[in-house]
Amino acid sequence: MRESPIRPTVDFSADGEQHGFLKLPYSRDDSAWGAVMIPVTVIRRGEGPTVLLTGGNHGDEYEGPIALSKLASTLKASDITGRVIIVPFMNFPAFQAGTRTSPIDAGNLNRSFPGRPDGTVTEKIADYFQRHLLPLADYVLDIHAGGRTLDFVPFAAIHVLPDAAQQARCEAAMRAFGAPYSMRMLELDSVGLFDSAVEEAGKVFVSTELGGGGSASAASVAVAERGVYGLLAHAGVLAKEAFEAGESGRTTTLLDMPDGTCYTTSEHSGLLEMCRDLGDIVKEGDVIARVYDATRTGAAPVEYRARRGGLVAARHFPGLVQTGDTVAVVADIVERNIPVAI
Repeated sequence: MRESPIRPTVDFSADGEQHGFLKLPYSRDDSAWGAVMIPVTVIRRGEGPTVLLTGGNHGDEYEGPIALSKLASTLKASDITGRVIIVPFMNFPAFQAGTRTSPIDAGNLNRSFPGRPDGTVTEKIADYFQRHLLPLADYVLDIHAGGRTLDFVPFAAIHVLPDAAQQARCEAAMRAFGAPYSMRMLELDSVGLFDSAVEEAGKVFVSTELGGGGSASAASVAVAERGVYGLLAHAGVLAKEAFEAGESGRTTTLLDMPDGTCYTTSEHSGLLEMCRDLGDIVKEGDVIARVYDATRTGAAPVEYRARRGGLVAARHFPGLVQTGDTVAVVADIVERNIPVAI
């Protein structure tokens, strides 16, 4: 395999606090010998687990970048045992543009794994994470939200894995994150996901969906911040005793997406009326949205009904919808008020 063109300006094996870059050469019209400079922080003290924390996998999702930027500026080596690698803006070109995909090559980083060292800019970033950062990590947290086109109830998520022991470790980490909801998530297409790369490497992996609409709220950022510290404590990188003191009474609700009937997909384009809000409980057959023909008046809207009963966990965000867009996701409620445990 060809060597990665990305060079870190930090030493991942050195103790202390380092703030630098993953430097990817990128020749372009305005900078012949330029580079994409992806910010990275490494904090290490002694021997212990390594936790890789990432945000900005999609460039229009902001809870991860905010929470991880704050963490990078405040966490000290004296606070931890082991190593924390923080990449707040994983797909940095997309983050700078405020778009889901990269403006350089239209690459969706979360559909580009395992990547290629001789590929596009996005593929080169994926390759570096796959071959150089993942082998260092014991735990990986990739913080997502809905971006500009989706909105979610705030949940941490894992996938159903073929290795039951690995799934149990992931589920314990998800619960330690302590989001209001915890989801066993069904991906309609898992090919190329960072999630899949981490899970196939045998690591403990947790993802999230913490809001959406192309912005972040004080509440969603607070969920991300608390979750990061909860996972670090669960991994043994932070002292559990100090963190557990504030956890008394905290609970999460476990959700499940067992099959494709969780998804409602629009077969029409037009003006969207959501008839149920996030967190609402619906029955199979309930109207959850209507789509109006915005090219004329007087036409009856098309009704979209829940394909199963459960909790509305996600919804389309913009007021206009296109054919093929996900209108809503309904998840099963497995268990309510599960105590959060580190």
